[in-house]
Amino acid sequence: MAMTRQSPTETTTNWRDVARDWASDRDAFKQVPWGKAMMWIFLLSDTFVFTCFLTGYMSVRMSTTAAWPNPSEVFALTLFGAHIPLILIAIMTFVLITSSGTMAMAVSYGYRRNRVRSAALMLATALLGATFVGMQAFEWSKLIAEGVRPWGNPMGAAQFGASFFMITGFHGLHVSIGVIYLSIVAFKVLRGDYERRGNYQIVEIAGLYWHFVDLVWVFIFAFFYLW
Repeated sequence: MAMTRQSPTETTTNWRDVARDWASDRDAFKQVPWGKAMMWIFLLSDTFVFTCFLTGYMSVRMSTTAAWPNPSEVFALTLFGAHIPLILIAIMTFVLITSSGTMAMAVSYGYRRNRVRSAALMLATALLGATFVGMQAFEWSKLIAEGVRPWGNPMGAAQFGASFFMITGFHGLHVSIGVIYLSIVAFKVLRGDYERRGNYQIVEIAGLYWHFVDLVWVFIFAFFYLW
């Protein structure tokens, strides 16, 4: 059976039609609110940034000739006379995963238009996020007191300090921004701003950001603390 080939002009025209269709918002984003679409675009760009950071970390980790510090020893705490590895990191991870659950419930109650419960759960999520940031600040202060710096540390490879402060700091900044963001949205929900508009999509949009922050932490936990 003979196949017909499209001329270069026809191919170019087809691609132009596809681009025009997407740009005109006729099919691709017809049912997607712009606020949600813009949040997805932002999260996609942020995914590239975190991917570059973690890829750079893995490259440095595998190429360095100096001994890399053992995370189980570096991030251990002595509690009640026992040396417990990664105990603080485990608690931080539990807190952040729990906050993802409270955020999901906040979105559910938002779509039910139960503004009191939705706002309360968003504030609980923000409180858990602030707790996470506080524990991360304690972790930083502990390592700084032990001599860890972005340009070196007494425990081994000099790149450890730079990788640690860059990756966890950038993620901690996202959590801090999320805490402020959720607090503002929760206040507006409680005040009834979105009730008057009849639209609680902002709660879901805030939830997208928070779930992204939680997901990124899972990768940081796996690559930085368990490797």
